[in-house]
Amino acid sequence: MHDELLDHLTRSTPLSRGEALRVVQDVLAYFDETAQEYVRRRHRELQAQGLVNTEIFERIEADLKYRAVAPPELTLRQLRRMVYG
Repeated sequence: MHDELLDHLTRSTPLSRGEALRVVQDVLAYFDETAQEYVRRRHRELQAQGLVNTEIFERIEADLKYRAVAPPELTLRQLRRMVYG
């Protein structure tokens, strides 16, 4: 999986294929959170830093605009409708 990306990373960086694979897996795992999981995690983290909800939710709202989050699970029918309308 992701062979093209692994090939690119091993050509363009000093990483071995195994190291590149671990980096890709770590990045994918980081972005595998759903929006709800991300919001809950960030709320806990920001609350632990002493921020109040007003500040927390404003920051999360701004961050979500630029954050890749896992898409919802789609059925085969939904995937087909994306392609064929």
